[in-house]
Amino acid sequence: MLVLGGYDESLVNFRGPLLRAMVKAGHTVIGVAPTETPGVPQALSEMGVRFVPVALARAGLNPLADLLSLLRLKALFRRERPDVVLSYTIKPVIYGSLAASWSGVPRIYALITGLGAAFHTAGIKGRLLRFIAAQMYRLALKRCTKVLVQNQEIADLFVKEGIVDAWRMMVVPGSGVDTAHFAFIPPRAGPPVFLLLARMLRDKGVEEYVAAARLVKKQLPRARFLLVGNTDPNPAAISKEQLNQWNQEGAVEYRSAVSDVRPLLTDCSIYVLPSYHEGMPRSVLEAMAMGRPVITTNTIGCRDMVFEAGPPDVDGVKWGNNGALVPVREDECLAVAMLRLARDPGLAVRMGQQGRLLAERFFDVNQVNARMMSEMNISAEYSKSRPPVSVA
Repeated sequence: MLVLGGYDESLVNFRGPLLRAMVKAGHTVIGVAPTETPGVPQALSEMGVRFVPVALARAGLNPLADLLSLLRLKALFRRERPDVVLSYTIKPVIYGSLAASWSGVPRIYALITGLGAAFHTAGIKGRLLRFIAAQMYRLALKRCTKVLVQNQEIADLFVKEGIVDAWRMMVVPGSGVDTAHFAFIPPRAGPPVFLLLARMLRDKGVEEYVAAARLVKKQLPRARFLLVGNTDPNPAAISKEQLNQWNQEGAVEYRSAVSDVRPLLTDCSIYVLPSYHEGMPRSVLEAMAMGRPVITTNTIGCRDMVFEAGPPDVDGVKWGNNGALVPVREDECLAVAMLRLARDPGLAVRMGQQGRLLAERFFDVNQVNARMMSEMNISAEYSKSRPPVSVA
C-alpha cells in the first residue's frame, strides 16, 4: 500500500493513525512525499512505514514542474508496484491518480480533504484557477476506484460540476481524532487564553485572528492570544517578517509549530480557527476532544464543526452547542464571539464539554479509519501480490 501526500510532515500529523491501522492490519505500507522536515522518515519508520521521498511541486502553476512531478511519480509507482495507492491534497491527488493509472496500479483512491485556494480565489485569476483545477480533477478522478471526500458540500459541488460521478464518492467524517491521545482536560482558571494552530496562510484567517486579538485586548488587557504554526511556500503565506512584527507589537504570541500540541490545548481556554475554507479541520477536532469551545467560520467544512448552530444574532454570530460560527473575513464579529466566551467562562466550559462528547460520538479516529479501510476494501487478510521490481 502506498500513501502519497503533498508534504512529508502530513504523513505523520494527519495520516499517522491511518498508516498505523494499515500496518496493524498486516499490510506493507509506503509513505511518499517531498522531503522537508527532519525526523519524519524516522517517525514513519517507528510506525512500520517505509518512507520514499519524491520531488513534487505542490504549489504554483508551472506546467514543466508539474510534468516532471507526474513522470517522477510514474517511475516510482512502476518501481514499487503497489496494489493500492491513496493520495490526498490537490496535486498528489491529480498527478498521483494519473501516474497510478498509467502505471497499472489495480486500485486507486483519492482523499479530498478540502477545495483549496483554486476554488476560492476571486477575480479572473480565480475563475481560471477553478476551471483548470476542475478539468484536472475530472481527468484524474475518473481513474479512481473510489473518491473519499471529507465534506458533503464538497461532494455535492463535485457532482454538480461534473467532476466525478456520485456513485464513485463516499463522504467520510474527516481524518478523525484520537480521543484517548487528546484526552479531556478541564480548562485552567485565570485570564482567557485563545489559540490558533495552523500553517501561516492568509486562507487560515490568521490576519483576522490578529485583528480580533487587538480588539479584544482593548477590553481584556490580560487576555493572551497564541498563534502557532510554520510558514509555508504557498503564495498565500504570511512572511516571517510579518509574524515577528506582530510578536513585537504584542498583539499575539507567535511560535513555530510543535510536535505535540496537547500542552498548547491544555493551556488555552478557547480555540479559534477563522479559516476561509476547510475539508474538516483537524485542529478543531483536537480542541473539541480536549474539551475546548471552538470559534470558527460559517463556511464550507468549518460550519460542520459547530453543532446545532442557530440563526445569527444581532452581531452576526451563530451560536451552537459547542461553540460559535462567524462570517469569513469579519474580524469585528470574531472579536464579539471571543469576548462573549472570555467573559462567560461557565458557558465556555459547558460548550467544551459538549465538544468532547461530539468528538467521541462522531469523530473517533478508530471509527473513521475502520470506515475508510472498509470503503477501500482493505482487510487483515489482504496481502501484497505484486513485489517491487528494479527499474533500470
